[in-house]
Amino acid sequence: MAVNAKLLGLFSGFPTHHFPDEIALVLRENLPRRESLAFISAWPEDHARNDDDSDGMHEMFAERGMAFAGHRVIDRRTSAEDAVKLVRAADCIFLMGGDVTLQMALIRDLGLIPALRASRAVILGVSAGSMNMGRSVAEVWESKTLQKGLGLTDIITKGHYTEDAWFLPALKEISKIRPVAAMEDESAIFIKAGAVWKIGNIHWIDKGEIREWDSLDVPDM
Repeated sequence: MAVNAKLLGLFSGFPTHHFPDEIALVLRENLPRRESLAFISAWPEDHARNDDDSDGMHEMFAERGMAFAGHRVIDRRTSAEDAVKLVRAADCIFLMGGDVTLQMALIRDLGLIPALRASRAVILGVSAGSMNMGRSVAEVWESKTLQKGLGLTDIITKGHYTEDAWFLPALKEISKIRPVAAMEDESAIFIKAGAVWKIGNIHWIDKGEIREWDSLDVPDM
């Protein structure tokens, strides 16, 4: 799948609210220009939460020497025209964590899919955001099947993996259709110019079986 973005970064979560060293290094190398950071909410109606979360997430960049001149969050307060302008102007686009379905509805309603697919920015996603970056989304809550994502990558992710995670039975069933990269917190998958590499602990679930994902290349999908 052709990717226009300068770099794609898929994250599970950062419960410490800090980027690990290896992840920060990759981001710093790929973000020499930091004029505009656009966040896309996964809780589109919760404006106060979005403001607090986006400020906190920008601070994660700032403490690593990557402060942006400006950052904005796209949610239900944002007009479609302004949202498209923010995405097109952004040096970095960050799909936030929260509700997968609500985030995709916001993106569709604001007409952001063409702008995201055309963007040459660094595009990052955490939790729900990283799930929505895929061509398919592992919907483990209700339908327990695959739904349509943004199509920025063929990799299907699910964050917050633990050995006793409640969603593992659903993921194993979904993996009989397509394999899933189950990510532990503090991990990352990066994609750049056709190269794929991981940082941290990521598990590959395929045909109902779980194994460590050790290859630098995505297994045949």
